[in-house]
Amino acid sequence: MDIKKWTDEELSSTRDKLDVWCLKHATSSWGNRMGLLTAVLGAIAISTGVVFIFFDGITAMSIVLIILGVVTCYSWYKSEKQRKTNMDFLEELKVEIARRAKRKEEKSTS
Repeated sequence: MDIKKWTDEELSSTRDKLDVWCLKHATSSWGNRMGLLTAVLGAIAISTGVVFIFFDGITAMSIVLIILGVVTCYSWYKSEKQRKTNMDFLEELKVEIARRAKRKEEKSTS
């Protein structure tokens, strides 16, 4: 996506939407804690499944624990990755808007 080709209105509306999203997720520390708790529970499920395999052999329960743990950790990883991508994109948008504003200011003073 090349944001240099976007119109000013598209940049502003996208920035506003991402600002709202960031504020919603930044103020919600409960959501961050739940995400971390989810990742920890996924890791515990994986390790418990592996321990059950060592002590009891391969059973359906140990396989289910491992699979659920992997799915949980993967979903946490993807959500964190998406959050970081959104934050980086928001910064890129702000830089582009500032660059355009500076260019317009230079044109108006010329």
